[in-house]
Amino acid sequence: MMQHFVRPEGAPPVNNYSHAVAFTGPMVVVSGQVPVDSTGQVVGEGDPEAQIHQIYANLTTALKAAGSDLDHIVKLTVYLTDLADLDTFRRVRDEYQDAARPPACSLVKVAGLVNPAFRAEVEAWAVVPAAS
Repeated sequence: MMQHFVRPEGAPPVNNYSHAVAFTGPMVVVSGQVPVDSTGQVVGEGDPEAQIHQIYANLTTALKAAGSDLDHIVKLTVYLTDLADLDTFRRVRDEYQDAARPPACSLVKVAGLVNPAFRAEVEAWAVVPAAS
């Protein structure tokens, strides 16, 4: 079970994230996903949109392996090397995640990531839904 508190009374406005998400059940923690495909090649060098799509593909793969999915993410941490990519990140994120039930989210602007070609990295915490 997940309960989203997008904007509790008295909380500041949000941009498609929840101030809090309450949940029960087993959790899966996904390491920071980067814009690398299954062969280890960087995807979309210089193209933040292509990189964020690849990151979401990698999140999907990791969550599926652990018995979860994008709909069960409770918390994202997003690392961007350039805040000019924030609108692109938000637009792509909204293609993959339900705007009515957004996860909690932190955004960190970083000087760089492990590979200088990476413009973003995203880690996630998700609930593993009960078997039906």
